[in-house]
Amino acid sequence: MAGIGFELRKILKHETLFGVARAYAYAGLISSGPLILSIFGILIIGVMSLAFVIPKYAIVQFQVSVTYLISLSLILTGPLQLSFTRFISDRLFEKRDDLVLSNYNGVVLVSTIAAGLVGVVAMLLGFRSEPLAYRVLMVAGFVVVSNIWIAVIFLSSVKQYRQILFVFLIGYGCTVAFALMLNRHGLAGLLGGFVAGHLVLLGGLSGLIYRNYRSGRLISFEVFDKRFAYPTLALVGLFFNLGVWLDKFMFWYAPGTGAPVIGPLHASVIYDIPVFIAYVCVMPGMATFLVRIEADFVEYYDAFYDAVRSGATLRHINDMRDMMVGSVRAGLYEIIKIQAVVLLLIFAFGQNVLQALHISPLYMPLLTIDVISASLQVVLLGLLNVFFYLDARRTVLKLCVAFVVLNGALTWLTLQMSPNAYGYGFALALLILVVAAVLTLDRKFAKLEYETYMLHN
Repeated sequence: MAGIGFELRKILKHETLFGVARAYAYAGLISSGPLILSIFGILIIGVMSLAFVIPKYAIVQFQVSVTYLISLSLILTGPLQLSFTRFISDRLFEKRDDLVLSNYNGVVLVSTIAAGLVGVVAMLLGFRSEPLAYRVLMVAGFVVVSNIWIAVIFLSSVKQYRQILFVFLIGYGCTVAFALMLNRHGLAGLLGGFVAGHLVLLGGLSGLIYRNYRSGRLISFEVFDKRFAYPTLALVGLFFNLGVWLDKFMFWYAPGTGAPVIGPLHASVIYDIPVFIAYVCVMPGMATFLVRIEADFVEYYDAFYDAVRSGATLRHINDMRDMMVGSVRAGLYEIIKIQAVVLLLIFAFGQNVLQALHISPLYMPLLTIDVISASLQVVLLGLLNVFFYLDARRTVLKLCVAFVVLNGALTWLTLQMSPNAYGYGFALALLILVVAAVLTLDRKFAKLEYETYMLHN
């Protein structure tokens, strides 16, 4: 999300209550808009198809199939996302715009081949008994969704946030419309509508890219050249996405919590619904993260390095460093404060939300811990973002590897315990990571001037 701070600072310059509210609303829509649109789009399809889809269980099969498409495509393309973003940013800084579009095409080609091969192998090995239409649509959907992540990360790196949100709105509008038009054909119809709508979404995102960039070559692969390789960023993308989804996979396939839905795909009613609601609740925290980290922190970050480059006095450099540290602490505190308010609202109205969704109030403890987990994940994202600004890529990689290990070990431990412990593994893993990241960041800031000058020399 680097670069959005410029837009937010323009809005905040007005220094009015409306300006602040507008900045937070803008940040919330940019950070969580696509997520909220996708979640509610899939929900609307399910609810509005109840009267038309026979058997009803096909709706569950559709929603679970889509969840796997999203999760596995994120993990598969994770190694490409951050490294590709860095490549694009570096080439734009060098004024080599001619390499942008051709390398985007190269990454899309690699993503298409990888997703296609993985999808075909998965369908041949695990879905032989499913209809041919379902298998073809799953492969097509996997390829399309994988390429959507590449397009989104590209447009984010060139700061086209509003356009992304607008195209997602159109794309998911088409997804819902197509799925509802085809829902009488059961699972194949719902999945066909999903794939068709996401083709529109991918086409819209690709249109934004092709409208703004030109290249003399159709396809280039400089992004994979050793000169431009960032293996730490590739591994961060892989391990972070794997860490986010690992506990979900474990609950889906654990004997006591998961159940088969279609082919080898499992789901967990116990775990999935509270997690879904929890991620909807992080929109205020994500908005705060963008406003406070991307606007306030970046301003003092730029001032610190400008002071270093211009040969300012040591006192001025130290002052800028202190302001930068203070902005990070204030930002993290505000994220925690905002998400604490969300948690209090869940305590107060969570049972009403569950009843409105026809869900047992017995899910309330799990919903509470999942909201805490999602809130901690936002805090962790804020900390990782600061490390990226400080170019501490190895630190981020260590935290992401620890994320996978801790989430896997602690989730396995809670699965061996009573249902009252469910969800605590993910929460505890994130809490340990947040504490470790804060302590590491403190040490990083304490020797920032030394590292800056030593690296410069």
